[in-house]
Amino acid sequence: MIKIICIGKLKETYLKEAQEEYVKRLKKYTNIEIIELPDSEIDHEKVALEKEKKELLKHITGKEFLITLEIEGKELSSLEFADKLDKTLIQNSDITFIIGGSYGIHPSIKERANAKLSFSKMTFPHQLFRILLLEQLFRSYKILNNEKYHK
Repeated sequence: MIKIICIGKLKETYLKEAQEEYVKRLKKYTNIEIIELPDSEIDHEKVALEKEKKELLKHITGKEFLITLEIEGKELSSLEFADKLDKTLIQNSDITFIIGGSYGIHPSIKERANAKLSFSKMTFPHQLFRILLLEQLFRSYKILNNEKYHK
């Protein structure tokens, strides 16, 4: 099972449609759950991160393999990501990805993570980044099943 916990909701219709499409495609390969948590909308970083941490912890069981998505994380190619996904699922039936809000992810959640992943040194809007993650998950399953898609 893949779980994606996101701070912030998708607002634009085109992003919601893209999410729905990738979730539909991924269901062929795995159970997937997306949990949207409200953005704290607080202008004080420490207070906002603390509030978001409390909400995140309600959805982390401690049994899953936890991957935080952060600039400081490790960058992987699509093939390396597919391999990492495959090896992780052999030992852990549940993987949870966390996409933070505008201030990122609370340090205690980062410390708790089993892996830290970065897609780039660039900063992306967290709404758009969710679609990028879903696309890379779909690409990974296509790679792992030797199906045409990845080039």
